Amino acid sequence: MARKCFYSFHYKPDNWRVSKIRNIGAIEGNKPASDNDWETITGGGDNKIKEWIEDQMYGRTCTIILAGSNTANRKWINHEIVESWNKKKGVLVIYIHNLTNSSDQQCSKGANPLYYITHGPNKTRLSSTAKAYDPPRTTSRGVYTYIADNIEDWIEEAIKIRNNN
Repeated sequence: MARKCFYSFHYKPDNWRVSKIRNIGAIEGNKPASDNDWETITGGGDNKIKEWIEDQMYGRTCTIILAGSNTANRKWINHEIVESWNKKKGVLVIYIHNLTNSSDQQCSKGANPLYYITHGPNKTRLSSTAKAYDPPRTTSRGVYTYIADNIEDWIEEAIKIRNNN
């Protein structure tokens, strides 16, 4: 049975790469907002964005942060990570910099988005608790295959980590 997951990512530069991950089929992902929908949502201000995120996360068991070059430490990415962790969802990062975009280009690897989030009474960095996966392949096809072969296990592990913390 496919897990229902929420995808968190930097829309403009990474939506093509993210669409490749969505096509794996091992998980049920939330439907992405189109450019026009996103403009309407963001036009409603922070509260409208938070409401949209809340609606998208409803019924999901895990949040997958798909990290490109500039995903880490973005306002809404951080919000999605915090909300996910606080709502007891599994949280994991998958680096997607070596997947190609619509112009068949890869990008540079960005920072770990979990590094910027702390949790617990000791304010532990989430990057020391939750996992980030950097597929050890250099071609887009190799990265895709590696993710497809492992994503279900990564999700289950993320949920287990969250249940134990």
